[in-house]
Amino acid sequence: MISTIFFVSGTAFGYFLVFPPAFKFLVGYNNEFLTSLPAVSEYFSLALRLLIAFGVIFEMPVAMVFLAKAGLVSVSFLNRNRKYAILINFIVAAILTPTPDIVNQMMMGIPLLVLYEVSVLAVWFFGRRPFSGFSVKTDG
Repeated sequence: MISTIFFVSGTAFGYFLVFPPAFKFLVGYNNEFLTSLPAVSEYFSLALRLLIAFGVIFEMPVAMVFLAKAGLVSVSFLNRNRKYAILINFIVAAILTPTPDIVNQMMMGIPLLVLYEVSVLAVWFFGRRPFSGFSVKTDG
């Protein structure tokens, strides 16, 4: 349920906030001699790539909680490696954005930074906690 909410919020963010400037960039090469008329397939290709990319990146907190439950990450690990995460977030944003302009890359990179911080909070709140409920008694 929460995964669906994150995915839908990511696609909504991508469609309403990122897609208009990305499409404007795509058709922005118009002048008095040249008019850009993208085909419907190009429009849907851009929209689909953008929506899937934003839906997937908004799943980061859910993925981090699963990794924490598996014991692969912890809050201290995430805090210690924050500088590397910032670099990786912007590299991922540069790869996933369908248009090569810096505005769209920033519109993906900045939400990735916010989602990383949300992930740290989610791991702190829902992550793996040491179990101290009972001990196993052996005959000996």
